[in-house]
Amino acid sequence: MQPDRSFWPEWARLLQRWGLKDITAALLESAGPLTILLAQLVYISQPLLRGVIPGSRLQALALLFEDQEESRSFAYFLREENSRDLA
Repeated sequence: MQPDRSFWPEWARLLQRWGLKDITAALLESAGPLTILLAQLVYISQPLLRGVIPGSRLQALALLFEDQEESRSFAYFLREENSRDLA
């Protein structure tokens, strides 16, 4: 399945607003196989979160956590967004 990256800018803005952009990038880069557990947590919580968060976003988040390369790509995206914000 092709990952959906269309939500990344929205997620980056949200993380920036909460002041969690840098720590999220660091955790995604260093968490390694633990991101698989995060993906499972997203899958398990989908029935509870669907009323608050659209299913397509939850699916995209779970897939991001499942794929370590995709997790690292999102971390890189967050760091690039930081450098663009500073420029």
